[in-house]
Amino acid sequence: MTPDTEQIRIRREEGGEVEVTGSIDAFASDVLRRAGFRFEPTLRSVWIRLPFDLGRDWENEHATWATEMLTAARYPVDLDPDLRPRAGESAGPGVGARPPTLNTHAAPSRPSRH
Repeated sequence: MTPDTEQIRIRREEGGEVEVTGSIDAFASDVLRRAGFRFEPTLRSVWIRLPFDLGRDWENEHATWATEMLTAARYPVDLDPDLRPRAGESAGPGVGARPPTLNTHAAPSRPSRH
């Protein structure tokens, strides 16, 4: 990615669909797919969008999650304010969740005698 890379925009359009436009390379495509975006070929380009009819909360979660992943990878991203999750909501699937920890100090269980 170069400093003059075009910004990636994630917007809710007039029809209610969530779309991505801008400079999308292979890595950004993988990130968007991981976040649930679909890539639909058109006559002149590729239409990048979230699936329809999964609800605004789901769309907001996945759009915000994609933005956070792309931003962490240092892509310039402009997220439509309408797509940000409400206060107190998760930013995306698994975001903020802590992985399970192993209790390494617990005594091993003894085998039973039969």
